[in-house]
Amino acid sequence: MLWPTPKPQVPFNATAPFIYFDTAATYGTNNGAIEIELTARTIIPVVETNSVRNEALITAHIRCSPNAAMSLKFAIEKALEMLANPAQPQAQPGPKLN
Repeated sequence: MLWPTPKPQVPFNATAPFIYFDTAATYGTNNGAIEIELTARTIIPVVETNSVRNEALITAHIRCSPNAAMSLKFAIEKALEMLANPAQPQAQPGPKLN
């Protein structure tokens, strides 16, 4: 698989967070930086009515440079291609870190 920059040599970090999200709810820019808010749907119990309600909660605030955003976009596009083509390997290293 070809990357726009050399493949990184990144050490394993077991404490890095896993970010789950259902949608990229909002996006924008601020002084040249990319801003994206990721949200996930949660189910909240309502004791008074013995029911539940759904709520969207922000799971991450992404702030990055345009180059980092292009790298993320590239990785997402390639992962989606892998889903469409299951014969490909399931994991690939990402581009070089800054």
